[in-house]
Amino acid sequence: MRQTTVTGVGRAVVALACATALVVSGCGSEVLGQGSVATGPAPGTNPDAQPGADAQPGAGGLSVPDVEPPPAGAVVDYQIGGAYPPAADVGVVIRDRSEPPVDGVYSVCYLNAFQAQSDEASAWRGQHADLVLRGLGGDVIEDAEWDEPLLDISSDATRSRLAAIVDGWLADCADRGFRAVEPDNLDSWTRSRGRLTRADAVAYAELLADRAHARGLAVAQKNAAELTDEEIGRIGFDYAVAEDCQLYSWERGSECDRYLAAYGDRVIEIEYSDGGTRAFETACRLRGDRISVLLRDRDVVPRGERGYVNRSC
Repeated sequence: MRQTTVTGVGRAVVALACATALVVSGCGSEVLGQGSVATGPAPGTNPDAQPGADAQPGAGGLSVPDVEPPPAGAVVDYQIGGAYPPAADVGVVIRDRSEPPVDGVYSVCYLNAFQAQSDEASAWRGQHADLVLRGLGGDVIEDAEWDEPLLDISSDATRSRLAAIVDGWLADCADRGFRAVEPDNLDSWTRSRGRLTRADAVAYAELLADRAHARGLAVAQKNAAELTDEEIGRIGFDYAVAEDCQLYSWERGSECDRYLAAYGDRVIEIEYSDGGTRAFETACRLRGDRISVLLRDRDVVPRGERGYVNRSC
């Protein structure tokens, strides 16, 4: 989830850029449905749980499934805060890995690959304390906005061990019928107090993309617009999920343009309602006929809960 404050390297690209917002009214339609936030532990909540990880696609003569990114320009329903039935016009649903995919709809499996979910933090600290990032004084470094400990991707050894854990989640997503994954917090290095580098994130993301592709899953670049074409190519991302790229755009050469330059139409743009509707309306006018653009509430709550906002161009 994108940070709501503009700080550090994660916002460095904004200094380059971005487009003067033009207000467009009456844009978008609500995505209907209802449901509730899952209360049980997610599959793989235990960091040691690796369902299906014993069989490695692509190894030992096993065939590697085809990888197909989400359809460009489809109506997307971003349901990572809790599942509910999508509307009939929805072509892509993004759900947390604790939830099932939607039959007949291209489903993306959201997973927090670079930080520990707040409700899983104690499990990480207890079972894999050496994989949680710590400061010079030994304190756990957290993403304060979401109460999520950062994972230690600072060495080949820790990256390999973390990738093996995440591979269990990838196997579970693929086995249940998801067709793509959205690994969140690629930009965790910007919140690491200098303990992680962009190169660490690129190296770890490359491991995750290789494992996801071996299981037939397309992989998203989530935010981090400052990645270069060379880095994107080395990792092997298939599409992008960009949060608030229009909100932080004031002139040409915006974050949104950066994603379109790298991925063409294979971009899912999410603007959040706590920043108002102007960025969403502008995004719809500028590129809503080309890519998927949606407006969501910051907590991405299910329909029927207080604060729910869900519109699409």
